[in-house]
Amino acid sequence: MNTSRSVPGAQAVARAASLLRLVTASGEEGANLHELAQSAGLSRSTTHRLLSALRAEGLVDRDEDTARWMPGPELFLMGSVAAARYDITALARDIVRSLAVKTEESAFLSVRRADETVCLLREEGSFPIRSFVLSEGVRFPLGVASAGLAILSFLPDHDVDAYLDRHPELSERWGRTHGVKPLRTRLVETKERGYAINPGLIVEGSWGMGAAVFDRAGRPEWALSLTGVEFRFGPDRIAHLGRTLLAHAHQLSSRIASSRR
Repeated sequence: MNTSRSVPGAQAVARAASLLRLVTASGEEGANLHELAQSAGLSRSTTHRLLSALRAEGLVDRDEDTARWMPGPELFLMGSVAAARYDITALARDIVRSLAVKTEESAFLSVRRADETVCLLREEGSFPIRSFVLSEGVRFPLGVASAGLAILSFLPDHDVDAYLDRHPELSERWGRTHGVKPLRTRLVETKERGYAINPGLIVEGSWGMGAAVFDRAGRPEWALSLTGVEFRFGPDRIAHLGRTLLAHAHQLSSRIASSRR
């Protein structure tokens, strides 16, 4: 059932929510009207009307000097309340930091939100050459970045099938390597080895690895990941990084299971 058509007003809410996600994903610099309209697939006038309504509620703000749109103060207040239930960054921060220290690569915590992953934490590694594909607030569809690939790999088969049916655009947007057949191959490989490998499929030369983190019911709701430059991910080192990544993911899963969340 298409909720946006069956529930009055749902289409407007969905469009506003999409713009909110795009604004928050733009980071501290914000995004201009043209960028937001293009990414949301909306006209400039519709985009401006929705953003103005969101601004009136304090959900977004507009820099008068640059005309760029940014997250508003109400999002912070709402997020502070929601964090008490959904945020595990306090549980994960030292584990993500340990992962960065032990591997010398940039380490991340991402959370599953519907059909996407959202980066919650980033810790820089000590190796001076870094990849900047991922940072706090950045979203990727499941199965694209290594975190989302790890999560998707450990979902039930019927959920994977439904996800792929919902998103036939993956190969068009992210390249042929994200077509159904190659993606399914990577999902099988990931599940067999326990961790995902992204060999520069998003940005050439920027490699990633990810391991799923599970909730108390055994669902893959988060992922730890690493990113770095290609020459740091040779076959021997990948095996070592994979063991380290899995150990940290298991530690975080155990911590979540013993918490009250």
